[in-house]
Amino acid sequence: MFGLKDERNLTMLTDFYELTMANGYLQKKMGDTEVVFDMFFRRIPDGGGYAVFAGLAQMMEYLDNLRFSEEDVAFLRTKKTFSEEFLDYLLHFQFCCDIWAVKEGTPIFPREPIVVVKGPAIQAQLIETMILLTMNFQSLVATKSVRINRAAAGRGIMEFGSRRAQSYDAAMLGARAAYIGGCGATACVIADQYYRIPAVGTMAHSWVQVFDSEYDAFRAYAEIYPDNCTLLVDTYDVLRSGVPNAIRVFNEVVLPAGFRPKGIRIDSGDIAYLSKRARAMLDEAGFEDVSIIASNSLDEYLIRDLILQGAMVDQFGVGENLITSRSEPVFGGVYKLAAVERDGKLIPKIKISESADKVTTPGFKDLYRLYDRGSGKAEADYITLRGETVDDTKPLTIFDPDATWKRKTLTGFKAVRLLEPIYERGKRVYRSPALPEIQAFCREEVGKLWEEVKRFENPHRYYVDLSESLWNLKNEMLNPDA
Repeated sequence: MFGLKDERNLTMLTDFYELTMANGYLQKKMGDTEVVFDMFFRRIPDGGGYAVFAGLAQMMEYLDNLRFSEEDVAFLRTKKTFSEEFLDYLLHFQFCCDIWAVKEGTPIFPREPIVVVKGPAIQAQLIETMILLTMNFQSLVATKSVRINRAAAGRGIMEFGSRRAQSYDAAMLGARAAYIGGCGATACVIADQYYRIPAVGTMAHSWVQVFDSEYDAFRAYAEIYPDNCTLLVDTYDVLRSGVPNAIRVFNEVVLPAGFRPKGIRIDSGDIAYLSKRARAMLDEAGFEDVSIIASNSLDEYLIRDLILQGAMVDQFGVGENLITSRSEPVFGGVYKLAAVERDGKLIPKIKISESADKVTTPGFKDLYRLYDRGSGKAEADYITLRGETVDDTKPLTIFDPDATWKRKTLTGFKAVRLLEPIYERGKRVYRSPALPEIQAFCREEVGKLWEEVKRFENPHRYYVDLSESLWNLKNEMLNPDA
């Protein structure tokens, strides 16, 4: 079993069927056949109007180190499923796919390609699981984080979910995704060490309980940390003992040491009522600058309601509802074949289903976002066939691909290509920005969405339209006899 700091080879973190298919491609002399796969998702979590893309940096770390060890190959040989030719191929594996993806922090929408992989069938198939699990988890948490941070309306959000995350990897990467979505800090120390997300924390109820009295516990803590003193005031009684004892210790220990106290934290009870009373008590004692922090199973709806009720909370600590996206813990991204090369030409492929939502969009594609030049707001996303150009100096008529009579002609717009080249023939060509840059980019791009798209309930539908050429191709493949 690997320890937290051991270097892990994640190449074998793949579904078994990907290996059996890859072996099959090689046996049928199709291993080098060029194919195109799209990663996309079908539904926005929590009924929201948009999601946020995250996890690209970890996908690149995986692909940069993609190799099968002798131990891996020896293990696969014991399965008595794979040919020696295939096992030898894995032993000498060299990644050579092209990959495009949207930038981390980009708002994304259902059914549009957010990662495109082009390369030999054997390789494009092998990387499916890691692409999906990396993007699905972090995009899920980043999306939840944006919702929670929007609900806080400028008040600070701290990610407090390490102890409730589903594994230590989820704790670390969840903290990263939560930061992309707007959180300013985390309780997870290793996330600070690895990703430079500020780690913060105060005290546990157990600290208060260990001492003979709440006052003794507060005093001891203030003596150790006078320059960063935040006290947990709800172990016994917030208003009768917690806040009065905090004020007493602030006056007796923190101020004489030459510092100002930082805050108090309330972790239970009626936070709206308690925070208002606590604020009045602190202000009356001359501690108008002391922050009130609230925690206790919070989510975007509770935070929004607390603010509507006039809660005097400056910062929120959010745990399991963020790190697990408890209200909807599955993102649902999928990885589907879109084209196969025959005689030097890419032939579009489509998956047809009884469920209309599961019908794929065929072909090697590109993705654009259309911004209004006047307002700067995003009007729609536009999927084209690769090689099509979008001339934003001329009017463009877009239409709903499911209800084609719904049309709109855009003028005065700017078309921005969203898919960035990440790998060219297996060589990385993209530099991942620093995490604060990704967070700032996410904030900026979410700000370009109309407020109606960002509603928590019944958001306005943001349109993802197909170019006329792409729509015609899809329609012809769905209705070949028409």
